[in-house]
Amino acid sequence: MRFPAFPLRQSIAVLLTLSSHSLAARDREPVREADILPLPAAGGESSPDVLRLLAQADASASPTPALVPPPLGDASAPAGKRSPSENVVINLINRLVEKGVLTKEDATALMQQAEQDAVAARIQAQADAGAAAQQALAARGVGNPAPRPSADAVRVTYVPEFVKRQIRDDLRRDVMAQARDENWASPRALPGWVTRWKLFGDLRVRYEGSFYPSGNDNTGAFPNFNAINTGAPFDTRGSQFSPQYNTDQDRTRFRLRARVGAEVDVGDNFTAGLRIGTGENNSPVTQNQTLGGANQGQGGNFSKYAIWLDRAFLKYQFTGQPTADVVLTAGRMDNPFFGTPMIWADDIGFDGVAAQGHYTVGTARFFGTVGAFPVFNTDLNFSSNRPAKFPSSDKYLYAAQFGVDWKPHRDVQAKVAAAYYHFDKIEGRLSTPYTPLTSADAGDTDNTRPSFAQRGNTYRALRDIVPTVDNNFGTTNQFQYFGLATPFRELALTARIDYNRYEPIQVSLLGEYARNLAFDKGAIDSVAVNNRGAGSTGSPGAFTGGNNAWFAAVRVGTAKFEKRWDWNASLGYRYVESDALVDAFVDSDFGGGGTNLKGFTASAAVALSPRVSLSLRWFSANSISGPRYNNDIIQFDLNAKF
Repeated sequence: MRFPAFPLRQSIAVLLTLSSHSLAARDREPVREADILPLPAAGGESSPDVLRLLAQADASASPTPALVPPPLGDASAPAGKRSPSENVVINLINRLVEKGVLTKEDATALMQQAEQDAVAARIQAQADAGAAAQQALAARGVGNPAPRPSADAVRVTYVPEFVKRQIRDDLRRDVMAQARDENWASPRALPGWVTRWKLFGDLRVRYEGSFYPSGNDNTGAFPNFNAINTGAPFDTRGSQFSPQYNTDQDRTRFRLRARVGAEVDVGDNFTAGLRIGTGENNSPVTQNQTLGGANQGQGGNFSKYAIWLDRAFLKYQFTGQPTADVVLTAGRMDNPFFGTPMIWADDIGFDGVAAQGHYTVGTARFFGTVGAFPVFNTDLNFSSNRPAKFPSSDKYLYAAQFGVDWKPHRDVQAKVAAAYYHFDKIEGRLSTPYTPLTSADAGDTDNTRPSFAQRGNTYRALRDIVPTVDNNFGTTNQFQYFGLATPFRELALTARIDYNRYEPIQVSLLGEYARNLAFDKGAIDSVAVNNRGAGSTGSPGAFTGGNNAWFAAVRVGTAKFEKRWDWNASLGYRYVESDALVDAFVDSDFGGGGTNLKGFTASAAVALSPRVSLSLRWFSANSISGPRYNNDIIQFDLNAKF
C-alpha cells in the first residue's frame, strides 16, 4: 500500500492529540477514531488516509503498551529489520520518518515536546484535584479553602489513572492524619480526657535476711525512741525496760512493694499527679509490706494489706524550653533534690511547695531548687484533755540547692551541687515545770518530740517533772517523752561523674558530704540520754556523738536497663555520725535505718527483659559511738515496672 504525503503541520496535530492519550501508556484505552481531531484535506488526501496510517501503526503495537515509550528506531535501517514498538505513537512516528514525512530530528523534538506537555498536565491535574479536596474539607470546616484559579490557568480534561490513584492515596493519607490529630473521623475513639492521662507503676518482691554477729550489746542499751514517742510516755522510774531494738536475733522475711500512679495533663501548662502504694505503716522512708507480718493491725493469716496515698501534687511549668525552664510544684511530691540515699531515702516524699529551674549555657546546665515543707503541724485540739490549749509547735524544712550539670568532654558528664537544709524547731524543748499525775497528763512541749524516727540521733527528756508527794518526790510516776537533743542545719555537697568511653557500659563515681552546722557538743552532753561512752563506775560516760557524714561509691554497667542481660554493679562506703543528719529521713536499709553507722554496701543487678530485673544487695553496718552494734542485711529482689 502507498501512503499519501501530507503536510508536517497535520502530522504534528495528530501526534499531539495522541500524546495526551498514550504517554501514560500503562493505563490508557486503545485509540479510537472519535478521539482523533479531524484534519483538513491536503493534496487530494483526506483524514481517512491518516486513520489508515494510525491503524497500521496500532496493528504493529502490542495490546499492552510499555510503561515508558521505547526510543525511536533507526530510520536508516531496512524496514524488515526494525523491531516494532509496543507503543502506537512511537510506531506512528517511525512510519512517518520512513515515509519521509518527518525527519528523525523533527520526530525526536516532537516526542520531547509531548513528554513535557504530559508532565505539565499531570502537575496541573494534581493541583486541581488538591484544590477540589481542600474545598471539600473547607465545606466541613476543616483546613483552608483552595484559592480560585487565575484567568490564564490551563485546565486538563484527561488525568491518567495512575495519577488519579496517587492523588487519592495522598489525599487519604493527609485527611486521615488530620482526622487522627483532631479526633473527628473516629466516632468510637476514646474520650479526649483519656489521652491526657499517663499511667505508670512498679512491683517489687523481696527476700530479706537480717543477721547480727555475736558481741552486740543486748543489755538494754538501744531504746526504741520511736515506739516510746508514738505511744504512751515511758515511766523512767518503773520496773520495766523501755521498748528496745533487736541486736542479737537473726530475722528473715519476704516483703512486697507495689505502686500505681498517674500524671494528668490538665491544660495550660498544668499537670496533676497521683500515686498510691503499699506499706505496713505510714513510714516516710519505705513502702515495704512484710508478707505475713501482723503489725499495725494488718497482715498475717493471708489478711489484706493497706494502701496509702503516696503522691498528690499540682505542677505548673512556665516555659518548657530545653535551655531554660521553671517548674512550681505544690502538694506531696517526689524528692526535688539531687542527692544520695545517705541524706534522703529513695522512697521519701516531700509535703509542701518547691520551685525548680534550669538554664543552659553551652555544655553547662545550671539548676536550682528552693522549697518550704511542713514536717509537723500541731493538732488543732492539743492538748485534748485541757480546757486551755497549748501553743503550736509546728516544724518546717526550708531548703535550697544550686548546682551545675556539665559535660567537659564528650565522654565525661559531671554533676555537682551544694544544698542547705534548715530544719526549723525540729529539736526537742524542755517543758514548763509540772507534775503529771497520770500518763495522760501532757506537757506543753510534748509535740516537739519526733512523730517518726529510726535510730542513731541523740535524745533528751522533754518533761520538767517537779518532785512532789504525788510522785513520791521523784521516785515514781516519771512519765517521759524524748526529743532531739540538737537543732539541725545541714550543709551538703553532692557530686556525680559519669564516664561513657565504653558505651553502653558506664562508669560512675558518686560522692556526698554533709555537716550539721547547728551541732554543739557541749550543749548536747548536758542533756543527752544516749550515745554516751561507758563511765568509770558503769554509769553512762561522756557524750561521744558527732556531726559529720560522707558517702562514696563506684558504679559500673548499663546506665538504664533497655534489653535482656543489661547489667550493673556497685560498691560503696558510708560514715554517718550520730547527729550529722536527721535519722528519720535517711536510708532505711543500711544497718536497719538511721545514723551513727559506718560500713560497706555492694549490689549487682541484671535485666531479664526491658521491664523486669533481678538484683542482689548486701549491707554491712557497724556503730560508730556508744554500745556495740553490728548488722548485715542481704536483699534479693525481683522488680517489674509498667
